[in-house]
Amino acid sequence: MPTVEKAAHQKGDFFVDYEEKVFEDVKAEPGEKALVTFHTVAFEGSIGLVNMLQATRLLRKGFDTSVLLYGPGVTLGLQRGFPTLGDEAFPGHLAVNNQLTKFMGEGGKIYACRFALQALYGHGEPSLIEGIKPINPLDVLDLVLLHRRDNAFILDTWTL
Repeated sequence: MPTVEKAAHQKGDFFVDYEEKVFEDVKAEPGEKALVTFHTVAFEGSIGLVNMLQATRLLRKGFDTSVLLYGPGVTLGLQRGFPTLGDEAFPGHLAVNNQLTKFMGEGGKIYACRFALQALYGHGEPSLIEGIKPINPLDVLDLVLLHRRDNAFILDTWTL
């Protein structure tokens, strides 16, 4: 058997150069908008959390940022907790909820399709995290088209 002669990695070691930034730090021009859409099931992958972090980053870069939850994406916006709503059953259990709340607290807007909420997932508007605006299913496409018309940056998020 070959012998490993290297010391084990230690807490605080660096594996990569995390300080090098290759591209300029882009900031929004006055009036620029961004839209992040979610057609993904909560907790079925990292996309919900990762792109909420992206939405927050867009907001902090100065974009007037909105999030659209439609189809299974509405499941991201539901109140959670165990044993009661708001209780974190284990560390990270409410990470998505906390990120949505932080995003809205910093001025971001979140919209959730009423059709998906009720017809697909059996929830009503009181199930949504406070601050999320329920919208008519006919508004889903119009919200995207309004952002397109305004030359907004649009990040479409899908999982299957």
